[in-house]
Amino acid sequence: MMRSYPLNGRLLKRKLMKINFSLLKTILDIKSQMKKIIKFLQHLTSDQSFMHLIETVEVVVSKLLSLLMICVIFAALGDLSIFIFQEIFSPSGGGFNQALFKTFGLFLNVLIALEILENITGYLKKHVLQVELVIVTSLIAIARKIIILDLKVTEGIEIIGLGVAILALSISYLIIKTSNSR
Repeated sequence: MMRSYPLNGRLLKRKLMKINFSLLKTILDIKSQMKKIIKFLQHLTSDQSFMHLIETVEVVVSKLLSLLMICVIFAALGDLSIFIFQEIFSPSGGGFNQALFKTFGLFLNVLIALEILENITGYLKKHVLQVELVIVTSLIAIARKIIILDLKVTEGIEIIGLGVAILALSISYLIIKTSNSR
């Protein structure tokens, strides 16, 4: 059998006040924590924090692109080396001109990959896309296309398109070069 002790009014009032005080303290702690969370969320969504996040993502992506481009360069060098050794040790019956054009094409592939890597590393250093480098890379790519172009199967409109692209890129390069020198 359980005994019950009568509580007097004062004791009951004191216990209720302790409970109310601890409950009030807990509510104030929760309110304080909520304010901190809201302040943290406001900081995360501020323009400055968002721009920092964007810059960080750009740097990480640029570094990954650099590493992948290095892999591409080594693959292109390997392809070029294999082709040259095969041509030296077992010349094909296709003729010297055909092998020469393919060799030039492979050399320009490596050069284009190096230019793209330079574009990426230039961006990592200055956080600015260097338009002059992009235009030079594009000119090299079109030059490669022209060097390996088979005139027997190429239509006239394609040659005209390449000529217009070279003209446009050359004018762009001239404009950028003269505006940079001022």
